[in-house]
Amino acid sequence: MTPDDLKALIRTIPDFPKAGIQFRDITTLLGHGPGFAASVRWLAGEVEGVEAIAGMEARGFIFGAAVAARLGLPFLPIRKPGKLPCEVIGVDYELEYGVDRLEMDPTAIARGQNVAIVDDLLATGGTALAATELLRKAGAAVGRAAFVIDLPDLGGSARLAAQSVDVRTLMDFDGD
Repeated sequence: MTPDDLKALIRTIPDFPKAGIQFRDITTLLGHGPGFAASVRWLAGEVEGVEAIAGMEARGFIFGAAVAARLGLPFLPIRKPGKLPCEVIGVDYELEYGVDRLEMDPTAIARGQNVAIVDDLLATGGTALAATELLRKAGAAVGRAAFVIDLPDLGGSARLAAQSVDVRTLMDFDGD
């Protein structure tokens, strides 16, 4: 499937979660077996050569774990607060719609381990930047991130690039 074929599988829901937002819903892509498989193949090709894949809760778990399995690599879950039963490290960050926190088990990473971030969507970059900061705080080397969708008008790619992260995106949508 081509990137345009995959883009056609993304459903746009206007005015969600608030007026003026065009929500890009990947559940229609996930529900299309060949489309989901093609997306995972593409993402895996963009992050080959790393030593582990990290994904942020929740949709980053779907794509990140699938990419890690395809490449035979460890998957590192970046969690919302209170989800891990062990000592954690965390980072607070701002979203388009408020403030949140990410946490992880710092023992899940070897110092200097080359980790790529995989997620479904890149908007302002807040979550991906927080994950990058958190992974680096744990000792990882984060130099690459791959996303199914980019909303370039919101500047996330540029913000990640400013932190020395090479960003790859399968498709983009204008606007927010």
